[in-house]
Amino acid sequence: MVNRETWDWNNGSRAICDLGALEDRFDEVHELTASPDGERIAAPVLTAPDTFSVAVNDQRWEGEFEKAWHLAFTPDGRLTALVRIDDEWTLAIEGEPWEDRWEFAWNPIFSRDGSVIAVQIKDNMEYTVAVNGTAWEKKFPSSRGLALSPDGKRAAAVVQVEPLAEADVFGFFEGTWSLAVDGEPWERKFINAYGPTFSEDGERIAAEVRLDICEYTLAEDSVPWDNRFGCIWEPSYRNGSSHLLAPVRVAGSWTIAENGEPIWASRFMQLWNQRLSPDGSRIAAVATTSFGQWSVVVDDRLWKSSFDDMVLPPVFAPDGSRVAATVRSKGRWGLAVDDRPWTETFDMAWDPIFSPDGARVAAKVERDGRFAVFMDGRSWSPWFDMLWDPIFSPDGTRMLVRAVENGTLVRHVVDVATGFQS
Repeated sequence: MVNRETWDWNNGSRAICDLGALEDRFDEVHELTASPDGERIAAPVLTAPDTFSVAVNDQRWEGEFEKAWHLAFTPDGRLTALVRIDDEWTLAIEGEPWEDRWEFAWNPIFSRDGSVIAVQIKDNMEYTVAVNGTAWEKKFPSSRGLALSPDGKRAAAVVQVEPLAEADVFGFFEGTWSLAVDGEPWERKFINAYGPTFSEDGERIAAEVRLDICEYTLAEDSVPWDNRFGCIWEPSYRNGSSHLLAPVRVAGSWTIAENGEPIWASRFMQLWNQRLSPDGSRIAAVATTSFGQWSVVVDDRLWKSSFDDMVLPPVFAPDGSRVAATVRSKGRWGLAVDDRPWTETFDMAWDPIFSPDGARVAAKVERDGRFAVFMDGRSWSPWFDMLWDPIFSPDGTRMLVRAVENGTLVRHVVDVATGFQS
């Protein structure tokens, strides 16, 4: 997890990088990625024809690559990129590529502390997973869906364990998919499998599985629930417990099931993107009770507000007392907090961010190609050329704003109570 305690939280603004100068140095500068602490900005850059590197502030990595993309900072602050060398792909960390390379590599994910990185890889038409640069020994005809336990000690991927010829309907219904955990596939096979999810302690793992044409359930450590459902969505574990839950379709409508049994009395036309409060005691999900009208349901109570385009996954406050979601209605984006939509709407809005005490809600928004931070439904910052999600200080009294102004990345630390001063 990102350690915000060590960041510079002194009020003020600092210019970090002149992006105009960066663009003058290179033929191409691709997507910009700002570090969580706002001290660095990185981008793939073209240094010569068909030659890429990664620029970080006014420096660049020593290594050069045929391609570089998917830049991401780990929770412990290291910069990573997928890179191609001699027509093979691998992951580079702070400019140093892993020793092994493959035909293709994608979908890097990180453990909670950032010490473990896993990627999916393809080599000689076979698929598997590499963890911290070391590939699993077993290879599979195909692979999708990758997960790491929170501590990074275990990895899992949805894998095809049996080859399947074209139009082999009988082979398809016998099952060709399973879950591989730390490189070893479950013995049981399924028609399909999706959404591998580890428990908080990493001791258990579950996935959605398809058993027949219209029969789905969850399998935990390869053992399916006894109950079967018309459909099912991605599972979740309650923090600190072995209780496993998921949205399920029962008799043509949707509800929440826990350890195989429905626990909500209400039924919905659709129910998905369930999220749990940090302590696991509360459940929120996106729901609809009529066609084209989306809302949020919290602990089996549907919000009165509804939205005709979409509702994105709900977000709990750190103490679990409040719920917010990004919403879209009549072609405009906004936020709704505790069943109260903000009055202001936008061309785009990003995920809500609660202060540590849950008292405030902020979000990055876009209007007419410019970006700003809105807090509690009101404008809180100037409008910028580019902006990343705002971040509250650990005590909630300040906010870090990483923004591009007049071609320069600027790092602002601002009092939450006052906002930017004109």
